[in-house]
Amino acid sequence: MTDQSIDAFVRVCGARENNLRSVDVDLPRDAIVAFTGVSGSGKSSLAFGTLYAEAQRRYFESVAPYARRLLQQVGAPHVQEITGLPPAVALQQRRGAPSSRSSVGTITTLSNLLRMLYSRAGTYPPGADRLDAEAFSPNTASGACPNCHGLGVVHDVTEELLVPDPSLTIREGAIAAWPGAWQGANLRSIVNGLGIDIDRPWRKLRKKDRDWLLYTDEQPSVLIKPERDRVDYGYNGKFWSARKHIMHVLADSKSQQMRDRALRFVRSVPCPVCHGSGLRPEALAVTFAGHSISDLNALPLDELVTVLRPVAELAEADATTSTATSGETTEAAVRICADLVARIAVLLDLGLGYLSLARRSTTLSPGEAQRLRIASQLRSGLFGVVYVLDEPSAGLHPADAEPLLDVLDRLKAAGNSLFVVEHDLDVVRRADWVVDIGPGAGEGGGKVLYSGPVAGLETVAESITSRHLFGRPEPLDHSPRTPHGRLHLSGVTRHNLRDVSVEIPLCVLTAVTGVSGSGKSTLVTQVLAEVVRRHLGQTPDEPDDSAVELEIDDVSGLEAFDRLVLVDQRPIGRTPRSNLATYTGLFDAVRKLYAGTDTAKARGYTAGRFSFNVAEGRCETCQGEGFVAVELLFLPGTYAPCPTCHGARYNAETLEVTYRGKNIAEVLAMSVDTATKFLADVPSASRSLETLRDVGLGYLRLGQPATELSGGEAQRIKLATELQRARRGHALYLLDEPTAGLHPADIALLLRQLHRLVDAANTVVLVEHDLDTIAAADWVIDLGPGGGIAGGQVVATGTPTELARSKTSATAPYLARRLKAAPTSGS
Repeated sequence: MTDQSIDAFVRVCGARENNLRSVDVDLPRDAIVAFTGVSGSGKSSLAFGTLYAEAQRRYFESVAPYARRLLQQVGAPHVQEITGLPPAVALQQRRGAPSSRSSVGTITTLSNLLRMLYSRAGTYPPGADRLDAEAFSPNTASGACPNCHGLGVVHDVTEELLVPDPSLTIREGAIAAWPGAWQGANLRSIVNGLGIDIDRPWRKLRKKDRDWLLYTDEQPSVLIKPERDRVDYGYNGKFWSARKHIMHVLADSKSQQMRDRALRFVRSVPCPVCHGSGLRPEALAVTFAGHSISDLNALPLDELVTVLRPVAELAEADATTSTATSGETTEAAVRICADLVARIAVLLDLGLGYLSLARRSTTLSPGEAQRLRIASQLRSGLFGVVYVLDEPSAGLHPADAEPLLDVLDRLKAAGNSLFVVEHDLDVVRRADWVVDIGPGAGEGGGKVLYSGPVAGLETVAESITSRHLFGRPEPLDHSPRTPHGRLHLSGVTRHNLRDVSVEIPLCVLTAVTGVSGSGKSTLVTQVLAEVVRRHLGQTPDEPDDSAVELEIDDVSGLEAFDRLVLVDQRPIGRTPRSNLATYTGLFDAVRKLYAGTDTAKARGYTAGRFSFNVAEGRCETCQGEGFVAVELLFLPGTYAPCPTCHGARYNAETLEVTYRGKNIAEVLAMSVDTATKFLADVPSASRSLETLRDVGLGYLRLGQPATELSGGEAQRIKLATELQRARRGHALYLLDEPTAGLHPADIALLLRQLHRLVDAANTVVLVEHDLDTIAAADWVIDLGPGGGIAGGQVVATGTPTELARSKTSATAPYLARRLKAAPTSGS
C-alpha cells in the first residue's frame, strides 16, 4: 500500500455492518462520491454505519473519558480496517424535531443572534429596564408568555365547531358539543328556565345569549319543574356552557370515547395574550428598525435581510465613534446585523428564502431540514473533513436541486470530501465517483457492484441503477384516464394559499407540483384533508397543531367520496415495541397460527401468549425488548442482547412452541421475502406479505422496530396496509412526496400500486417532485410561481404533456426534457 501521507483514497477492508458482505472498497478524497443502489441495499450501512461511525469513534478516542459519557455515540462498526479516513460530519435525513418549540431559528442558531440584537441594541420604551437575551426567547421562564407558556397557541373551542349548523334550534341540537341523552335534555330544560328560547334557530338568537351559552364560566342553578315522560319531580339543575363542558371532559373524564368526542370541538388558536409570539409583553415592547422581535421572526428570510442590511452596511468607523450606549447604529448592532446577513445569505443561496425563523421544525420537510444543517456547515469553514450526506436532494423540486448541487461543489472546493447517499440520478451524474451496492435489498444486497467514475457504471449488467442512469428502465404501461367528475374548491386561504380556486379530477391520479414552499402540502395534506374529513365526520389521527384557520368560499363534489386515506411519512410507532408485523396486523395471524399448534393447545396457550408485550409469554429479564442497557462508567452506555433470551424477546417456554420447525422469534427475524415462502399456506398472512413485497419492502424484517424505519418506508407500510384491505366505495388517497428517498426502481414499483388504487375506482392525489412520477400521472396541478409569499397560486394545470408546454410553470421545462428523453407509454 502507498504511503498514507500521499494516498488520496479512503480504503475500507472487510466491512460487515448490517447486510454488508465483507466489503472492500476504495473511495477518493477531495471528491464527491455517490453511494447508489435500491432501498435497503446497504448504502447507508457503508456510508453512515461504517465510515461515519469509525470517524466518530476515532475522534472520541481523543476526548477525555469522562466527557465521552456526555456525547451521543453510534458505536464501533463491524469492519476489519479503514485507512486514510479524515474527521467526518454527518448530515442525516431527519424529520423535524417532535417539539413544537423547535424552529428554523433554533436549528440555525439565528434566533440566538436576533435575541442578542434586541437585548444589546433594541429601542426600549421610556423607563423600561434592559432585558437579557433570554427574555426574548419563548423557551425560557423569563421570556415565555404566562398564558400559553411560550407555545404561542392555546387549545380552545370555536363557535363553528360547537355549532356546525346554525339553522337548528337548541331543542334540535344546535349546540353539538353538549352531551346527548338525559344530560343534554337537562341542559335544554335549564336554558329554557333561564328565559332563552330553545325553539328559535340559533342564528336568530341574540349574540349576547349565543356567546353566554357557549363561553360563560357561570354555572347558575335552575329549578327544573316536573316534565311529562322525563322528570317526575322537580330538582335544581346546574348549567354548563359548551366550552366549560368540553374542557371538563378533557381534564377529568376517564372515558377515551368521551375524550375523543370532545376533541372534535377543540382547535389550536393563537394565544390572545401574546398573539402567537409566545413572548411576554415586556419583550414585545422592544423594537429594532421599528419592528418587534416577533415581527422579524415572522418575516420570510429574504425580507428579513432587507430590514437588517442597512445597519449591517454601516461603516465600522461610524459605529465605533457613536457615543450611544443603546441604539441601532452602535458597534454591537452593526456587528450582529452583519453576521446575521452573512448567515442568512447562505440560506438564500439554498433556495430557503421563503422560510421564516418562527417556522416550526415539525412543519419542515426532511429536505428543508437538511439544507438548513448544510447551511450551518458552509459557515463553519471546516477544511479537510468528510461530509456524509443522506439524500440531500430528497423532497426537492429540480429547480431547487440545482443551487444545492452548487453548494456541494463549494464544500468540495473548500478542501473537503463528500460521501453522498443518493437516489436522484441528476446528483449521481454530477458526482466524481460512484459506489453502486446491490444487486438487491436486504439479504440480496450488501455487495459492491461497481466503484469508479460514473461513466464506467454503464457496463455493469447486474446494476439496477445502471439501467435507470443510462436510460434502460422498464417502461410503465399506462394509458391516461378520463375523469369521472371533479371536486371543486374556491376561495381557499391558508398559509401562503391566497384566494385559490382549484379543481381535482376524480378517479384519476393527480400530481400536485411546484417549487419548495409553493403551497403543495398545504393544499393536499391540510386543505383537502380537512375539507373531506369534515364532510365524512372524521377526526384526524393526530391533533392538528396548526393555529391557522382555513378559509374557503365554496366546495362541491364532496358527495363522491366514501373514505379519506391520508398516507404520510409519520412514524408507524414511537417505540421499538411497534414494528412492521404489529402495524400491518400480520402479527395477529402469526400469533393465532402458533396458538393453533398441538403443543400450544396442550399447554393452554392462547394467541396472547405469543405477544412480547404480554407478561406470560415475554422474557421478564428484558421485558420483551430483546436487549438490556449496559452502563460502562466512563465509556458511553450501550445496549447488549438480553443474557436470558439472547434477543429473542420471549421466555423459554414460549419458544418451545414451533411451527414447521421455527419458533415465533425466528419468524419475527425473517425478512418479508423469506416469510412469504414460509407462510404461503396462511392466507391472512400471505396477503399482507405479498402486498409489502409489491411496494418494494421485501427486505424488511417482520420484527423490525418502527424506530429503525425511514419516513419513506413508514409511508409504504401504510400504503401496503391499505392495499391489503378489502374495501368498497370511492376513497380519496392523499400522499405527501411518496417517492422521496426511493431508488427509481422502487418508484416504479410504488407507481404500479398507486395506479392499482385508481383502477379500483379511487382518486389519488400526491405531492410530488419526481419527474418520472409526474410524467406517469393523469393530471398535474402546478403551484407557484415561487415559494413562500411568492407562491400559493395555481400556475398551470393539465395532462403532463400539456403542462410541459406551459410558459409560466417552473416545473414545465424539466418535465418537457423528461418527456422528450423517455416519453411515458400512453402520455
